[in-house]
Amino acid sequence: MNALTTLISQVPAPTAYVLLAAAVLAESVLLIGAFVPTLTLLLTAGALARAGELNLILVIATTSCAVVTGDALGHRTGHLLGSRLRTGRLGRRIPAGAWQRADALMARRGGQAVFLTRFVPVVRTLAPHLAGATRMPYRSIAPYSLLAAPLWAGAEAGAGYAAATSIQHAIALGGPALALTAGLTAIAILTAAKVRRRRTRIDDPDIGATAAHA
Repeated sequence: MNALTTLISQVPAPTAYVLLAAAVLAESVLLIGAFVPTLTLLLTAGALARAGELNLILVIATTSCAVVTGDALGHRTGHLLGSRLRTGRLGRRIPAGAWQRADALMARRGGQAVFLTRFVPVVRTLAPHLAGATRMPYRSIAPYSLLAAPLWAGAEAGAGYAAATSIQHAIALGGPALALTAGLTAIAILTAAKVRRRRTRIDDPDIGATAAHA
């Protein structure tokens, strides 16, 4: 578990929402943010929602707003940087393969690439930047960003929520069974030990005689 995930599980709910939004925004706006563990954060947030510490709807809404805002700012950043987007210090930290995948999708799909890449780590950070760098109007990507944001946030936070539910059910159903199994195993071990001692006494006359004198 990384530091952000640990932090979001320890702070009050309002602070947790702010941290979640900040992390998603950083992933969308800053190229180095491509390495922010948003999947882990959203899974954790979903599990916390299942535990009653957060609200799942607010988690999805907060994250969705951060995604849309981040895509808009990323588009603006790409527009300002232009060809320097890749050659800058942050751009060089991104693997060449990720740039190539984003390039190919932008060339084939245009604004739709923002929707498609939302579900692909690292590449989702690059698509809005590339759209801006190629002077694609923001209105060409905005509808896809608005559509992808709640779907992505709902899928990842919902997975954490569902996983927490499954774990709780497993504990509730498996706990008694585990205790019963442990008890039966202990009885079997004790019974086997008694049988072994009896056989030893029968097979060894000296032990049997000693036991009789005792």
